[in-house]
Amino acid sequence: MSYRQRSDPGHARYQVQGATVSLQQLLTQRHAAKTLEYLAHSRSIAGISGLHLSRMRGRGIDFEEFRPYQPGDDIKLIDWRVTARTSKPFAKVFREERERPVIIAVDQSHNMYFGSQVAFKSVIAAQAAALFCWLAIDNGDRVGGLVFSDHAATLVRPKRSRRSALHLLKQIHEFNNALREATRAGPGAKEAEGAESGGLAAPLAQMRKILRPGSTLYLISDFVTLDERALRYLGQLSRQNNVVCCFVHDALEESLPSPGVYSITDGRRKGALHTHGRRAREQYREQFAERCRVLEAEFDRLQVSLLKFRTNELVVEQIRQWITRNC
Repeated sequence: MSYRQRSDPGHARYQVQGATVSLQQLLTQRHAAKTLEYLAHSRSIAGISGLHLSRMRGRGIDFEEFRPYQPGDDIKLIDWRVTARTSKPFAKVFREERERPVIIAVDQSHNMYFGSQVAFKSVIAAQAAALFCWLAIDNGDRVGGLVFSDHAATLVRPKRSRRSALHLLKQIHEFNNALREATRAGPGAKEAEGAESGGLAAPLAQMRKILRPGSTLYLISDFVTLDERALRYLGQLSRQNNVVCCFVHDALEESLPSPGVYSITDGRRKGALHTHGRRAREQYREQFAERCRVLEAEFDRLQVSLLKFRTNELVVEQIRQWITRNC
């Protein structure tokens, strides 16, 4: 399977390849972010509003609309006249025009340590996080985040400084490289660390410590551990914040490779993958397609934006296409 480029081949120099990412590669993404800067400003993308009028909703100056009151809304936003007239509580929604904090949550758990072409999912997640981070910093927004693995997490509180961005990128780099070390440690390493993680629910619960109403949250993951509890937290966060879920997946998760026998490994054990069966290949594709449909339906229900990243395509170009398509 080939490495596809959809736009300027010159942007390929910004693509990170392999199973791990270096801190220097994350710093280099600032140059890639510059190629998106004009488009981001002209379309005022989520969280990169700066002095431009944002299309996102939050607390601002200009009145936008009335909508039914939701649990968690500020009681001060209730419009009592509309509420009395309709016999149902309604809240005011304002158009956001101030800078909004950008929070970037990056999944670096063991299920992200996988890839068949170009880069592992954990690497693509790190690269995407770096791009969002530099876009926010260059625009003068406060940026912070949460980097999490199966058994650890680090919070970086949002600040409007290059030092804060560097601290976040350093944490991403350390968690990313720790994945390789954990794989090398052997079969008993995971059990020795303690109890199983709570999947995405645990980091989403922590997110409430640094998220303030009107923030933008980029959640970058493969969403393998997205369960009902995590969806409940995600719904709570999306009520007063702009949430963008970034779904990272590998081409091998979409469909099996050409018919044949392939050697596979998890870093410790080796096996063989037989892909000759036509029915098995069709079922495999359908399972992934169904998973995508379920994710899209859940995020749509929660009014959460969805951005998809394929590991064998240019990250900066995938963001560019998303901005053009959705903003």
